[in-house]
Amino acid sequence: MTRSPDLPEPYDADVVIVGGGPVGLLVAADLDARGVSTIVLEDRPFLEPPNVKCNHVSARTMEAMRRLGLADVVRSAGLPADHPQDVAFRTSATGIEFGRIPIPSAAARRRGDGAGPDTSWETPEPPHRVNQRYLEPIIERHVAALPHVDLRNDTRCTGVAQDEHGVTATLRDSTSGPESTVRARYLVGADGGRSLVRKSIGARLHGDPVLQHVQSTCVRVPGLAEQVDADPAWGVYVFNPRRQGHVYAIDGRDVFLVHTYLTPEEAAHGSVDRDRAVRDILGVDDDVAYEVLSKEDWVARRLVADTFRDRRVFLAGDAAHLWVPYGGYGMNAGIADGLNLAWLLGAVVTGWADESVLDAYAAERQPITDQVSRLAMGHLRKIRDTDLPAHLESAGAAGEAARRELGELAYRLKCSSSPRPGSTSGTPTPGRPSSRRTGTRPTTRWAATPPRRSPGAACRTSGWATASPSTTASGRGTRSS
Repeated sequence: MTRSPDLPEPYDADVVIVGGGPVGLLVAADLDARGVSTIVLEDRPFLEPPNVKCNHVSARTMEAMRRLGLADVVRSAGLPADHPQDVAFRTSATGIEFGRIPIPSAAARRRGDGAGPDTSWETPEPPHRVNQRYLEPIIERHVAALPHVDLRNDTRCTGVAQDEHGVTATLRDSTSGPESTVRARYLVGADGGRSLVRKSIGARLHGDPVLQHVQSTCVRVPGLAEQVDADPAWGVYVFNPRRQGHVYAIDGRDVFLVHTYLTPEEAAHGSVDRDRAVRDILGVDDDVAYEVLSKEDWVARRLVADTFRDRRVFLAGDAAHLWVPYGGYGMNAGIADGLNLAWLLGAVVTGWADESVLDAYAAERQPITDQVSRLAMGHLRKIRDTDLPAHLESAGAAGEAARRELGELAYRLKCSSSPRPGSTSGTPTPGRPSSRRTGTRPTTRWAATPPRRSPGAACRTSGWATASPSTTASGRGTRSS
């Protein structure tokens, strides 16, 4: 427990975090590195993998993993090291390929010899494709071992109340039943789209409640890779007259996530044959057996909360915004929320910034998430509204021309949707307070250094110094003396 100098009663921690997904866990990890104590409340058991969800870890998130010493572990998870992370465009997962975006494998990234649109980005940690099912346990195991984190699994938050001095969370242990409370200076709600914390502060979501209905089915299909007459790919965008959807390689062997995009008429009548849709997207006949590992029906939305903060309570991730999980913006934008907030909370708790600096969180993140949500929605609509050429699956010159035309369009749309470094950090709105520094993003190859507790500390760290683009053509960091 930590005792406030102004109160007779102690705090149980500096910050309570409701929600132990990637956003909440990384807030805890970042605050721990700054010497700030946290209690993380998560209702799922320890190391229970989530459903197959996010498949893309952005460059900015990978940079955070690097600071925490997790980048190499994350790059080793999921797909085999030599499995390409390419995105292919085909008439089905096993059908005719008519376009491809090259994305290096993890092994090629390490060797530095991969080719692709993101290989020239000025970042020491390019994006990585790994499903959240593999990613989240890595972060959770790391956080559970941190000295300033009290990770409480099988614990559900049932209420939040605040006063001028702190926040009290009511919780229930799912194994024992009785309610108890914990008290902290601040509370972060990273508890997902149905957020109790959001409801407790009276925040409401606004935007577009329905953009598209989707069926997601995780399947094991032994031997599917042998039916593909093309190089392996991490993601396959499927276009054919029967069905449009995506297929993602989960383990690089025989487990795949299939997204089936429903038409408005199908969504209204609920008349989609799931098995037929999966087979049309995979391009397999009825005699091919597959195992359904999990399935979920969901709605693509664009919703942003009308407030991200009420005094000592803050929202982050899906608790603050829900939008199309397109281009990897969903989880990564939530993590950007969390790291922004952790830096500000760390500044206040450790005493080198006044509480007024916390105003920067909503001032920055709310307009940024609105920008990103509209960007993701725009890309979804462009893909959804694309007219398929009449001869897409035909042989001969007409079919080749149709596939070439669609392949070029799909390439442009997909490349423009991929989150570049900082894209989920956004641009501050003019006239609003901001904690961000401006200027050129340094081209650095920095060591895995944890976040510092006070500004300027990184500049006093021995070993590495940043190099501006004007001082080194190679973009590599320079060894300091």
